[in-house]
Amino acid sequence: MNAHEILPRDDGLQGYGTVCAANESRFSASHYSEPLTAFTEGWKDPEHLADLLDFIAPLIPVARRFEFKVADHEEAFLSESDDIRAIGSSFKRIEFIGSSVSSKTFNKGLTIRVDHDDVAGDSWRERYVQLLLQRLYRNELRRAMAALDSSAASLIATYVWSPTTGTPNPDADIRSELEAAANATGIRPNRIVIGEGAWDIRSDAYDHQNNAGAQRSASLNLTELTQKLFIDEARIIRARYQGNAAKDALLGNTIYAFYSQNEILKDEPANIKRFVTPVDGNNPFRVYLEEHSKFSDITVEHYSNIMITSTTGIRRLNVTTTV
Repeated sequence: MNAHEILPRDDGLQGYGTVCAANESRFSASHYSEPLTAFTEGWKDPEHLADLLDFIAPLIPVARRFEFKVADHEEAFLSESDDIRAIGSSFKRIEFIGSSVSSKTFNKGLTIRVDHDDVAGDSWRERYVQLLLQRLYRNELRRAMAALDSSAASLIATYVWSPTTGTPNPDADIRSELEAAANATGIRPNRIVIGEGAWDIRSDAYDHQNNAGAQRSASLNLTELTQKLFIDEARIIRARYQGNAAKDALLGNTIYAFYSQNEILKDEPANIKRFVTPVDGNNPFRVYLEEHSKFSDITVEHYSNIMITSTTGIRRLNVTTTV
């Protein structure tokens, strides 16, 4: 994270409306808010950041300190012919055979100070909790994309998709990368995430070609594209964050291909996982409310660790319109 993106520490002197990195002193039992914590559990994200995060890095509930097996894709193909139990004996026992890694989840959170003169109505606390939740999810999305990016550093392919330099076939290029990953690892990536810039370049490359095949490809929706590429699902990332002077795209002219599944165990094969320690039942978030006479401090915390659990099979496509 660059210096200009680092939040100020919560020293209790922040101005009103300033989001800052949460101070652990806020996390006391007297400031815990059960109603606001319950609100986070039933909250529906209007930006769908949580759903996108689960698509890229599926949530795995774990304790604060945990151990997991580095993914061995061969295990996804194992099969037994001796799973029949003999009378008086036990069933065959299977085990994950990857190497073990010990890790822990990190305490993350944000605090905002709200002046009571700036609020109206009865639901302002929930609105500010929603603001903090969206920001925390956006932070996690950036971490997930950074993890994919760093793991694919040696497997970057650059493609020029411009009708002025020939007759590009973007979908064939994506498919060739999927096939290369399958040949190298034995398992084909089943998910891709497409930056909005890459999607626009793909569309323009097909729109400007005067042939039936290109026009057909240009009209494909995401469901039809996944069928064409022989993958499970594709997502376009439109999320943005505040950069130096503009709202930067979370993922620009880039496409990532990787293998993952929803609702998997911590030792099952997947390229990337988000290990989360629930803090309130099954809820990953906890909210604290510190009331003062003229202002309130609202803090949302959670425990997580986004990790690459297998580097094999991840592909990154950089897309451009110029050579």
